[in-house]
Amino acid sequence: MTNSTESDTGSQGGWDFFGFAAKFAPLIFLFILMAVFAIVEPRFLSSVNLFNIARQVSVTGLLAIGMTFVILTAGIDLSIGSLLAFAGLVAAAVAKGGLSDRFTVGDDAIGFGWPLAALAAIGVGIAGGFIQGLAITKLRVPPFVVTLGGMSVFRGAALLFAAGGPISGFDPGYAWWGQGKVGPVPVPVIVFLVCAIAAHIALSYMRFGRRVYAVGGNPEAARLSGLNVNRIIVSVYVIMGFFAGLCAFVLSARLNSAEAVAGTGYELTVIASVVIGGTSLFGGIGTIFGTVVGSLLIGVLLNGLVILNVSSYIQQIIIGVIIVLAVAFDTFAKSRRKRAG
Repeated sequence: MTNSTESDTGSQGGWDFFGFAAKFAPLIFLFILMAVFAIVEPRFLSSVNLFNIARQVSVTGLLAIGMTFVILTAGIDLSIGSLLAFAGLVAAAVAKGGLSDRFTVGDDAIGFGWPLAALAAIGVGIAGGFIQGLAITKLRVPPFVVTLGGMSVFRGAALLFAAGGPISGFDPGYAWWGQGKVGPVPVPVIVFLVCAIAAHIALSYMRFGRRVYAVGGNPEAARLSGLNVNRIIVSVYVIMGFFAGLCAFVLSARLNSAEAVAGTGYELTVIASVVIGGTSLFGGIGTIFGTVVGSLLIGVLLNGLVILNVSSYIQQIIIGVIIVLAVAFDTFAKSRRKRAG
């Protein structure tokens, strides 16, 4: 009896390797991955390539920040790529001066300027997120089904709006938000970091953040505590829509073009970044810092595979396997926490 008690006490009082791994594994794996790629291909650590990774990560990273809010409430949003495409086309049309002038290029293109274009993209994103949030809460349809339908609706709207062609050729002020630099740092990277810091503050130090965690951890308990659960759920989809619109503006500025096929497949990369970063698909657990690390990890992995001339098809297989393993790890961690409790 004494030996058993001592054993139990030792296991509880000793170093929790599993807890340490669960918390820091993404960051550790990121450093290991960078070291491996640097050894195999020395040009991986060149400043040009590192800034290229940061620029690529900043686009999907913005979406991942919004997705973190959604997944923290045990939700999901599969429509982000389609909503991004539609919002980007609307922003491009506004930048060109309207629907009738959206395909005009050169000096004949007299638009409304990038501020209105950015507001238009964000407005479309917020509206899309709000509609989906209402459908989830008022119609009581699961988020997976609502956003799967939204994926089809927004992509169809983008194809209809584009009329079969891209909208391209923006003024320098518009393009600066995707191609400009502040010193050596690309503007999209700065936008991503500012948004990540703001989101971290909102989740970690504001009442709204605590409510999001409460709804994700136990929605019924949150409701009994007096929280308006439906309003919080709608708000996180609005936040997701905001980031989809902002990302649409930045991406179209970076490519100097908006297309109906933009954002295709982004859902997989974004969800992978959030889940790998430690946010639980069951809700209530996760951080913006983890999402940033997860986004960087996916970006480094894809960039390294490209440098090593690995087929894009194999890259998709690898990401899919990583998502399954990350969710399996999350499930195991949840069951372990229950046993410990």
